[in-house]
Amino acid sequence: MASAAEQLASNLNFSTFAKAEDLKKRLWFTLAALLVYRLGTHIPLPGLNPEAYAQAFRGQAGGILGLFNMFSGGAVERMAIFALGIMPYISASIIVQLMTSVVPALENLKKEGEQGRKIINQYTRYGTVILGALQAYGIAAGLESGQGLVVDPGWFFRVSTVLTLLGGTMFLMWLGEQITSRGIGNGISLIIFAGIAAGLPTALAGTLELGRTGALSTPLILLVIIVAIAVIAIIVFVERAQRRLLIQYPKRQVGNRMFQGDTSHLPLKLNTSGVIPAIFASSLLLLPATIAGFASTTAMPSWATSIVAALGHGQPLYMVLYAALIAFFAFFYTAIVFNPKDTADNLKKHGGFIPGIRPGERTAEYIDYVLTRITVIGALYLVFVCILPEILVSQTGIPLALGGTSLLIVVSVTLDTVAQIQGHLIAQQYEGLIKKSKLRGGKRGR
Repeated sequence: MASAAEQLASNLNFSTFAKAEDLKKRLWFTLAALLVYRLGTHIPLPGLNPEAYAQAFRGQAGGILGLFNMFSGGAVERMAIFALGIMPYISASIIVQLMTSVVPALENLKKEGEQGRKIINQYTRYGTVILGALQAYGIAAGLESGQGLVVDPGWFFRVSTVLTLLGGTMFLMWLGEQITSRGIGNGISLIIFAGIAAGLPTALAGTLELGRTGALSTPLILLVIIVAIAVIAIIVFVERAQRRLLIQYPKRQVGNRMFQGDTSHLPLKLNTSGVIPAIFASSLLLLPATIAGFASTTAMPSWATSIVAALGHGQPLYMVLYAALIAFFAFFYTAIVFNPKDTADNLKKHGGFIPGIRPGERTAEYIDYVLTRITVIGALYLVFVCILPEILVSQTGIPLALGGTSLLIVVSVTLDTVAQIQGHLIAQQYEGLIKKSKLRGGKRGR
């Protein structure tokens, strides 16, 4: 089956795509949904003083607000109705995944299949509402504490801000689900991708403008371009890399017929954790700088000021902690999303086994051993991909959108989207082959 799918994938061409009417409809729907998202990032929050807020944001662009602004496609910079973006949903998803590992009731739901998955998704939506409401209220209170940012401070502004920002997040969550079901898939990832990709042209134009004014030399700009191309090539290679464990199934007898044992593979991705470690590490390290930016420097003790300065963007301590946190979250998140014991139990239930390894506990230990080794490589890859562009960004003043985290997200989502499109084309070719075989069978019957 795998070889047939690979052969079909190799035969895909433009004519196949031209005949894929359902796929074209899905692509148009996805583009229309992303266009709606981009329009929403330009609708400002009511009750703000735009000039005062723009000035305040420029002073905080180097903190966590700059990171969230990159993920939201500039919505934070404009304080639009989609300023919260899809981050509350991502945070709620991670929290629910954590709870499924420690709460027996949720763990049982996870094992119930489609029905359990629907209940867990509903819990994720409830968590999104709670986290989104808390974050929206924090934004409203923070805006009111600013000098002249809000035209008419008070409870009316807070309530309207919470309802507007929370409504924007819930709409994006619904939009992502629609892209997943009616579009080409990966709805949430595509929304994040669209936000980052929207800032790339501005970042490139800003870099070229720095070169034109002499702030950046031409050799340095060429070096940045070469590094970006090299990082993209590394991301493509590693994100497609897998460690395949050979799985064998014994011979089985059905009636009087004996069926030969089958073989398959258990694919283990080299980077199981994806882009989550880079996002979490960046958020944690930029949080102190953001808090210090809102607080008065005269009210802060000297030791706090020293810590904030040492954790500044591009400082040695920042780089060391950034790398350590990425490595930690790579192992932590991998342990959450992949359970070797459940995998070993499923293999044993269906009669599969790894050659030379006893089914059950020994298989779980072996899978965990292999997974730990490849996670070390995946963590080192994430550290390298995120730290190298980070050094260039901090030393040259290149916009944050050209950093390692943004490149990692853009390339990873692009690879997943291409795989989804190929999957739709392969499914259509299978349907075409089945129809042809039925027609041929009908003619022979006549």
